[in-house]
Amino acid sequence: MTTSRQGAGSATTDPAGPTGQLCQWLADFRLDQAPVTARERAKTLILDGIACAIVGAQLPWSRKAARIVQQFEGRGNCTLIGWGTKTSAPGAALLNGTFIQGFELDDFHMLAPLHSASLVLPALFACAEGLDKVSGLQFLAAAQVGFEVGPRVGLALHGAQMLSRGWHSGSVFGTHAAAAAVGKLLGLDAARFEDALGLAATQSAGLMAAQYGFSARNGLYAAILADGGYTGIKRVFEREYGGFLSTFGEGHQPDASQIASELGQRWEVERIVIKPYAAMGGIHAPLDALFDIGRQRKLVASEIARIEVDVSHAVYHHGWWVPERPLTPIGAQMNIGYALAVAVLDGAAMVQQFSPARIDADDVWALLAKVEVRHDPAFDTGGPLKRGQTRVAVTFADGQRVVVERATSRAIESPPDTDAVAAKYRALTDGLMDRQRQQKIEHMVRSLEQLDNIRELIALLAPPVQAAFE
Repeated sequence: MTTSRQGAGSATTDPAGPTGQLCQWLADFRLDQAPVTARERAKTLILDGIACAIVGAQLPWSRKAARIVQQFEGRGNCTLIGWGTKTSAPGAALLNGTFIQGFELDDFHMLAPLHSASLVLPALFACAEGLDKVSGLQFLAAAQVGFEVGPRVGLALHGAQMLSRGWHSGSVFGTHAAAAAVGKLLGLDAARFEDALGLAATQSAGLMAAQYGFSARNGLYAAILADGGYTGIKRVFEREYGGFLSTFGEGHQPDASQIASELGQRWEVERIVIKPYAAMGGIHAPLDALFDIGRQRKLVASEIARIEVDVSHAVYHHGWWVPERPLTPIGAQMNIGYALAVAVLDGAAMVQQFSPARIDADDVWALLAKVEVRHDPAFDTGGPLKRGQTRVAVTFADGQRVVVERATSRAIESPPDTDAVAAKYRALTDGLMDRQRQQKIEHMVRSLEQLDNIRELIALLAPPVQAAFE
């Protein structure tokens, strides 16, 4: 791979426009410009993403994807997390992103829905293995800008509105996150960043019904092409015909000012949520409300007559349909009724609650029949910050009815600190790898600034891991 150098032609097409402002910020960014809280948050997202990849690497559907992609892409020099094999850089970016996002355990941005680690980390790992040496400091700086860019592009398209329209939002604006991160690792100047973002934009796509996207791979390609001198769409965020916002936001008044709004002042990485449950983000507030009810009266399935859940349109549209057997794990993780039913029975909503054996258990389906989910239009007013509102009511067989309302999920109200995220990492990876390897990975990520070469971390991620379930 080549690396770009600043030169006379490094200016963007329109430095004053949103695309130009973003590209110049990306080219100029240094890690010490981010506050300590933002840098620490980026490291916790990296650790959380790695935990999700380890859980996801040997899931049945991950194995199928890995077999197909490796057969097509062949051998290469880029690591597949938890597999002990290597494939091409595009193939590794695609599969490692699939692993991280494979079990609804990974981070999400509430206002601009996307799963940042599944986009940024696979692209960076694949790029880093093609370079002579990448320090932990360089890797963290690249991840930092990736975590900033994706949500800003999403906000310009009014975030969760994309879900309601049927787009898989992360696939639409995740390409830019991956391209920005890889571009930073390659040292692109502002002009090359403009090309990279233009090339990323033209590869943006994904339908919500598919639950799948190629954004990490596409963003990697965009940055590599730009680094080699390939030209992308200029002024991609403000172009009126064939531009990114004008096309994806047609008829919905996209807000281009969000692209460069408060760059270097407002840190989107601090608004990325780390999940405490293995379920779609919109289900977290209802789960919190359910557990709040459980603290008032013990939840015993045989004593429950009815569970009522009221949510906003975005959450209802994304997370409710009347489920039927057989239900897939991803379907269960997206379904409000299933998640609440199994949470009552098990007192948890993590990996084992969404395993095929648990999903097919009769006690879950008996309780699920008592769950009613409704759309409350009142929860749609007040802007995007209000869309996470919920009301959960449990009516018991003896007539008692306990109601809890929440403005949002607990993970948004009180984000977990580094130690809490590390505890999640250990809980998820216990039994999937040996303890020494587990501890080394955690130590490397938590002290990433001191890591001499990111290949040391990748080497620890490479060997096969155990399956979370069969």
